[in-house]
Amino acid sequence: MKVLSKFTARPAMDGDGVNIKRVADFMNTRFDPYLMIDEIKSNDQQDFIGGFPPHPHRGIETFTYIRKGGFEHRDQLGNVKAIRAGDVQWMSTGSGVVHSEMPLADANEGLHGFQIWLNMPAKDKMRPAIYQDTTDTPNPVVCNDSCANLKALAGDWQFADSPQIIAASIQGLAGNGAIADLMLNENGQAQLDLSAHQSVSVFIYQGELEYVDTSGMQVKATEGQLLVIEPELNTHIKAGNQDTGILLLAGCPINEKIVHMGPFVMNSQAEINQAIDDYQQGRFGEIV
Repeated sequence: MKVLSKFTARPAMDGDGVNIKRVADFMNTRFDPYLMIDEIKSNDQQDFIGGFPPHPHRGIETFTYIRKGGFEHRDQLGNVKAIRAGDVQWMSTGSGVVHSEMPLADANEGLHGFQIWLNMPAKDKMRPAIYQDTTDTPNPVVCNDSCANLKALAGDWQFADSPQIIAASIQGLAGNGAIADLMLNENGQAQLDLSAHQSVSVFIYQGELEYVDTSGMQVKATEGQLLVIEPELNTHIKAGNQDTGILLLAGCPINEKIVHMGPFVMNSQAEINQAIDDYQQGRFGEIV
C-alpha cells in the first residue's frame, strides 16, 4: 500500500449539537470526488440525541452508512425510512433536497455511523434528486482466505486473488464512486484490485494499519486517519496488532471548480446565491 498523503479527523459539531469527527476538503479537493467524511461514534445519547433537523442540500451526494444504532430519515420527496445498523442510504441531491435525520427511539445502545459527501459534476447538479437505500437489499459480504471481510456498500469491488466481482446494490455514484467496509483481524491482511479507480482513500475507524512509507520505514496509521493511497492492481492492506476496520473510498476525480457554502456545493458564487434564494423562497419544497 503506497500512501500519497495523510489526514486526521478533527472534532466538530453539526445538526442540533451532534458531536462528530470530520475530514473535509472543499478547497483543494485532495480526495476528489469525495468532499467530506463525518463519523458519529458514541455510547452517550447526549452526543447525538439532537439529530439533524430539516435542512437543505444542492449539488452533492450524501452517502450514509450505519454500523450501530440508527436514524429515521424524512425528506420532501415523501421518503420516510428507518436506517439501521448495516444499512446504507444514498441521496443524489441534484437541484435540491430537504431532509431530516433523527435518532431512532429504539436505538438505545449508542450510535456509530458515517455520512460521506461526494461532489457532483456541473452537468448533473441541477438534475432531479435520486434516493436509494439498502433496507430491503442487504449489502454483500465476502471473506478472503485471511478472514478479511469486505462489505460492498456502493460500486464494485474485487480481491486481487479472486475473479469474483463483489457488486453492491447501490450503483451510479458521482465520480464512479465505490465505497466498502473492510474488517481485518489482528495482523490480518487483504490484497485488493483497485486498478479500475483513479483515486482511492482509506479511513480507519478502528484499530491500525501498517505500511512502508516513502523513506522505507515501516509505520502505522491509526484510528481517525484518512490515507490517500495509490490505486494498484495488487494493493496490500495489513492490520497492526488490533482488529481493524476501514472504509474504502474509491472513484474518479471530477476536477471542477468548487464554490461551497454550508449545505450547497456549486461551481460559482452566482449558483450559490441562487441556491440560497431558492431555499428561502420555498422552491425546495417541505417535509410533510
